[in-house]
Amino acid sequence: MDQTQLALLALLLGIAVGGSVVLLLAWAVRVRDRQRARTTTELPEGVTEVLRAMDDPAFISDTSSTVLAASAPAEVFAMRVGAVLPDEDLRRVARTARDSGAPVTENLRLRRGAAPAEPRLVAVRATSISPRLTLVVLRDITERERVEEMRRDFVANTSHELKTPVGAVSLLAEAIESAADDPAQVRVFAARLTAEAGRLGALTSRIMSLSRLQASDELKEVRDVSVDEVVTAAVESHAMQADSASVTIVRGGTRGLYVRGDAQVLTEAVGNLLANAVAYSAAGSSVGVGVKDAGGIVEIAVTDRGIGIPEGDQQRIFERFYRTDQARSRSTGGTGLGLSIVKHAVQRHGGEVRLWSRPGRGSTFTIRLPLTPAPEREPARQKSRRKSRKSAARATPVKGESA
Repeated sequence: MDQTQLALLALLLGIAVGGSVVLLLAWAVRVRDRQRARTTTELPEGVTEVLRAMDDPAFISDTSSTVLAASAPAEVFAMRVGAVLPDEDLRRVARTARDSGAPVTENLRLRRGAAPAEPRLVAVRATSISPRLTLVVLRDITERERVEEMRRDFVANTSHELKTPVGAVSLLAEAIESAADDPAQVRVFAARLTAEAGRLGALTSRIMSLSRLQASDELKEVRDVSVDEVVTAAVESHAMQADSASVTIVRGGTRGLYVRGDAQVLTEAVGNLLANAVAYSAAGSSVGVGVKDAGGIVEIAVTDRGIGIPEGDQQRIFERFYRTDQARSRSTGGTGLGLSIVKHAVQRHGGEVRLWSRPGRGSTFTIRLPLTPAPEREPARQKSRRKSRKSAARATPVKGESA
């Protein structure tokens, strides 16, 4: 073998050895990186900045369930950097995602920090970003779930409540048809049919009122409203009901107070309280309506000396369709929506409704609304001139008409 062949063979051998060394080094680097990924808890570049920009609670935890990085909103659920995750279910979700390598989604109930408040319903999504690190993102869906539950309850309750008068109307119509030859029976059935139709109309009207209050974000006709006018309108609209029940409505308190809001909505709210007070009062008793300024808050209190509300029912009295006395509500035509309308109407005005009641002693419902300054009065001379101009305009004959 000559020198040229030997040199070529040595070159090929060197290339083979060098390639093997390079491959061995690449394999060693890869094994090192893989081993480091299994054991390191260093955060990938840019992760902290991404978490800092997130609006939802989110964090990264390691195999010991220690928080290594977190978004600012995660503080609400006591997820702080360096602390162990406070909830066992949350640790389980993060561990499952890390072990399986696949994203895990689950709804959990978590408390906000150490507060004893009701737990929040949270949608949790955990994703493994390395063998030792897990990214967990939370979304508070409590309000969404509550609204959805309210919608389901509202539809179910409305359907149930509408079945009774609709079924009664159908039966009475059939009874009238079968008693066509008996005028006395026809009159009886017609009167009952009218009553059921009225009840159905009242129920439908109140459902629509409540739906408008719950659906709209703003009141339509907001202005400075005289509390005197609201109370007067509510009392006058229920005077006939009070006379029929032999109940006297007594009005008192401070005059000349104003609130900011929708006069029609407030009148309906006070009227609903009066209607309930009259309905649950004994004949010969009285219902009081009082108004006062309680340190910048207008209080409109409606008091009766009726049967009262048991303590166990007072927390639920403002729920839709809830009745403490089913039989009495049916006999008086109650829909179970009046107090719910009151609550939403007052809340829409930035106020609240308070209840005091004792069985056998009666109840007091108090609407509390922010006081607003009374609007400036027109000077008497200017007001007199304006009235004179209106009178002259009414007295001037229109062209084509006789004076």
